[in-house]
Amino acid sequence: MQTKRMRQSVPISDRLFDIIIYLFISILTIATLYPFLNVAAVSFNDSTDSVRGGITIYPRQFTLENYKVIFAYEGLATGFKNSALRTVLGTIVGLISASMVAFTLSRSDFQGRRFVSVFLALTMYVSGGLIPGFLLIRDLGMMNTFAVYILPGLVSAFNVFVIRSFIDGLPYALQESAKLDGANDFTIYWRIILPLTKPALATIALFLAVGQWNSWFDTYLFNSSAEHLTTLQYELMKVLQSTQANTDYRSQNMSMLMSRISPESVKMAITMVVTLPILVVYPFLQKYFVKGMTLGAVKS
Repeated sequence: MQTKRMRQSVPISDRLFDIIIYLFISILTIATLYPFLNVAAVSFNDSTDSVRGGITIYPRQFTLENYKVIFAYEGLATGFKNSALRTVLGTIVGLISASMVAFTLSRSDFQGRRFVSVFLALTMYVSGGLIPGFLLIRDLGMMNTFAVYILPGLVSAFNVFVIRSFIDGLPYALQESAKLDGANDFTIYWRIILPLTKPALATIALFLAVGQWNSWFDTYLFNSSAEHLTTLQYELMKVLQSTQANTDYRSQNMSMLMSRISPESVKMAITMVVTLPILVVYPFLQKYFVKGMTLGAVKS
């Protein structure tokens, strides 16, 4: 009875406001999910039928032919292995390097913190450009090497500032207490700072992983002649180009497969292949994402 009276006592304006909010969220959810479901539907739909259009969120004529074309392509397994390896290594190394620099810049007793901070900030607005970057990689001897996937992007100014902002929000008394107990700077960084900055690290890890997983242009520039260093995105890009040209220089069987499908269907299938791994990882990092981006950004 009491619950019923409480419901009756709620003003009509509040109920109307709740209805509008729920309706808005429902529309926003549908608008967010529909493009992904449409891509999935087209990727599983018969290529000839897809040309007619009208595909919504489910395939009209279900087929796996589009995915057969992709997974039958030579070099895909090698590309997947290299992409996964560069994603894992690039994320781990990028996190360690960015967090080390951020920890150093957060220390008030570091004499050069202002100069280094300004220098890093300038790199966010000014870059050497494509040609100087290519010449630098060539002169460093990193052409046709796996290191070109990791070393050039080892430290990102944006990542450093995000982690530093998070560290600045931690009580400095924690470091002082650790020093009194005999801990050195590396012990403070490894045993105290890193565990407390998990939200920021998870956020940066997501940025790094997505960037490494989706990258293909560096493969095209620096490792295109080394087939054992190819990446998944680069191989899928070549599949799409071959489909659009309706030819394939590697295999006659591939040409026969591609003659039966449209570039649009393959494009949608490729989108699903490259998106699903990130979608699988994202839920595990989502709870840290908003906190890692906002905590430490506002100072009291």
